[in-house]
Amino acid sequence: MTGPIVGILHPGSMGAAVAAQAATHAATVLWCPAGRSERTVARATRFGLEPVATSADLLDRADIVISLCPPAAAEDVAREVGAHGFEGLYLEANAISPQRVGRIVDLLPEALVLDGAVTGTPPAGGEAPTLFLAGLAPAAAVVEKLFAGTDVTTKVLGDTVGQASALKLAYAGLRKTSEVMAAVSLAMAQEHGVGPELLALTSRLASPLAAPDRVAGTAARAWRWGPELDEAADLAAAAGLPEDLLRAAARTLARWSDSKDDDALSADEALRRLRRA
Repeated sequence: MTGPIVGILHPGSMGAAVAAQAATHAATVLWCPAGRSERTVARATRFGLEPVATSADLLDRADIVISLCPPAAAEDVAREVGAHGFEGLYLEANAISPQRVGRIVDLLPEALVLDGAVTGTPPAGGEAPTLFLAGLAPAAAVVEKLFAGTDVTTKVLGDTVGQASALKLAYAGLRKTSEVMAAVSLAMAQEHGVGPELLALTSRLASPLAAPDRVAGTAARAWRWGPELDEAADLAAAAGLPEDLLRAAARTLARWSDSKDDDALSADEALRRLRRA
């Protein structure tokens, strides 16, 4: 098949699913399993990604590199790519602040860096997340073409790198602090035996409490969401806005540090873990 060769760096649940959609128009999608977990290997295999022995092999072959990794690792990943001398298109799609995106641009002097942000759930089973893009128009056009007709919808925000990341963090701050507050509110009500009454009061509201089983999902994703909210707090602080609420939500999520990707976790057990000091 003709088309660009795409490399996905450290594919989690979102990264692997997005990379699989890119395979629609790519010649192949590469990834490097060295040092990755069995779960990650199984996920990449399920999505049909082509393994390569080393990250250097991936960077030598790829025309487009997509970085979708935990926020804390974003700059280290970019530094490795920059040190290799990668000269292709680098889609920085992590949940990080615009300031960090700017530093990543500096780490990749030979590459064309495009700012990206994915909102929504992984593209599988009819789900269609949106990939927002910001940067030079020719680079954005390449990525738009890559995902045309797939379950990933693209939207170009403008030519200023950092716009997509700012939108992602603003949205994450709104949605994820709401999920955290819903969990805390339900735990408080249950402590006094009025959990069902709280749920009844909020049943008609556009609130996470309308679906209390979402608490378990929040706990399982807390390891990713906490760092995102810290990034959102950095964004708020840089804009002269209060950051306290976002920092507090991130600290609350840290109480679920032992619930990483626990799909079997119940809402009751998630709330029990939240109550721990």
